[in-house]
Amino acid sequence: MINVLLVEDDTTFSAIIESFLKKNGYQVDPYFSISNSINAIKKNKYDLVLLDYRLGDGNGLEVLDFIQHHGLVVPVIIMTGFSDVRTAVRAMRKGVYDYITKPVNQDELLMILKEALTNSTEKPNIVSKLKLKEEDNSDEKEYVKGKSKIANKLQEYIDLVAPTDMTVLIRGESGTGKEYVAKSIHEKSKRAGKPFVSIDCGTLSKELAGSELFGHIKGSFTGAVVDKRGQFEEASGGTLFLDEIGNLSYEVQVKLLRALQERIIQPIGANKQIKVDVRVIAATNDDLLGSSAGGDFREDLYHRINEFEIHVPPLRERGNDLNLFVDFFMKKANEELERDVKQLDEEVIAVFESYEWPGNLRELKNVVKRMVLLTQGDTVQVSALPEDMVQSLKNNINSYDISGDDLKSKSEAHERQLIIEVLQKVKYNKSKAAQLLNIDRKTLYNKLDKYQIS
Repeated sequence: MINVLLVEDDTTFSAIIESFLKKNGYQVDPYFSISNSINAIKKNKYDLVLLDYRLGDGNGLEVLDFIQHHGLVVPVIIMTGFSDVRTAVRAMRKGVYDYITKPVNQDELLMILKEALTNSTEKPNIVSKLKLKEEDNSDEKEYVKGKSKIANKLQEYIDLVAPTDMTVLIRGESGTGKEYVAKSIHEKSKRAGKPFVSIDCGTLSKELAGSELFGHIKGSFTGAVVDKRGQFEEASGGTLFLDEIGNLSYEVQVKLLRALQERIIQPIGANKQIKVDVRVIAATNDDLLGSSAGGDFREDLYHRINEFEIHVPPLRERGNDLNLFVDFFMKKANEELERDVKQLDEEVIAVFESYEWPGNLRELKNVVKRMVLLTQGDTVQVSALPEDMVQSLKNNINSYDISGDDLKSKSEAHERQLIIEVLQKVKYNKSKAAQLLNIDRKTLYNKLDKYQIS
C-alpha cells in the first residue's frame, strides 16, 4: 500500500483529504505541524508527501528542506491557494514535484498523485525532482515553438549557437521552458548523439552538490558507501544542463569554474583528476550579475558561463502563441484523460487572454489539464477554471474607474474616442477593453477596423 504523509493544519480539511485518499487505497498519516511531520519522517518511510504551504508553526517548505538535506527520495506536492501561484512556482524551483490549488478538486488530486508516483519510479527523483536523465528526441512532445516574432527570434538564436561549442546562459522566469531551449540546442549540436544530462541545482544541498556534479569515492564522507560517478562524467561527450545555477554554493562554484576552464574534475575524496569533454548550458531566473556584485555568485564564473545569452520570454509577452500552447496542452490532456474537449467558451478565452500567467507554460499546462478533467462535453466553460483565477481578473477589472463608459449607452459620434481611451487605460488589452465597454471581442474588433484604430 502507498504511504502518504499529509501535513495540513486545517483539521477539517485534513480529515476530508485523509478520508478521500483512504477510500482510494492510500495509507495516510496526517500531521498538523512542521515539527511533528519531521519527526514522522525520521521514523517512517513515505512514498509521497502532500504538504500545505502555510502552516501554524512556519513555512511548509521547511519539511522539504529537511527531506532534501537528508537525501530522501520521495515526491512532494504542495497545496496552496490560487492567489499564491507565484509562491507555488518558487516552491517548484526548490524541488517540489507539483502543486495543487485550494479548494482541492478530488479528481485532480488523484491525477497528480498518480503522476508523481509513476514518475518517481521511472527516473531518479529526489523530492527534488532532480533530473539526471538522458533524453531522447521528445522535445516536440512537450512544447511547441510558437509563431510570434519573439518566438522566431528565440528559435533564430537557438539555431545560431547550437552548432558551436559555446557555453550558453539561458535566462527567463520559472516555467517559461528553459530546459526545452537547452534540449533544442543539444539536439541541433554536434553532440546530439551523446547524453543530455539535466540537473536542477535548486534541489541540491551544499553537501550533495559537489558529489552530484563531480562524484565521490567510497568513505569520503558520511553516507558515501560506494563510489559515485558525477554528472560531468555521465554527460561525457554530450551536454550538461545546470538549471537554476545561481543556487550553487560558493565552494561548488569554484570547482565548477575550474572544470569549465581546465576541462578536468576531481571527485570528492579522490587524489586523481579526470578529464571531461562536456558542453555546459546553464539557466537562471535570477540576476546573476547582481548576485556576483553582492558576492553570492562569482563574477568570473558568470562571464565563463555567459559566452552566449538567450532570454526566454514569459507567456504574457508571446501574443497569439498562447492559443497554440492551449491547443497543444488540450490535445495532450484529452489523450491522457480520455476526453474529447474541442474548444473554449468565449468567456474562457477572455480570461486566458487577460490573465498574467505568473507560472508561465507550466501553470498553463496545469490549468488546461484541470479544465479538461472537469469538462464533460466538448466546450470548456469558465466554471472549469480555478475560482480564484477568475475572481482575480474580476478584481483587476473593477479596479479601473471608468464610470459611465458603457459603450452601448454612447452615441456613435463618441465611440472612437471612447474606445481609444479605454484601450489606453487597460494598456491595449482587448479582452479587458471589451469587458469594460460591455461588448464582445468580435464587436470590438469590428469597431477597431471601422474606426481604423490599431
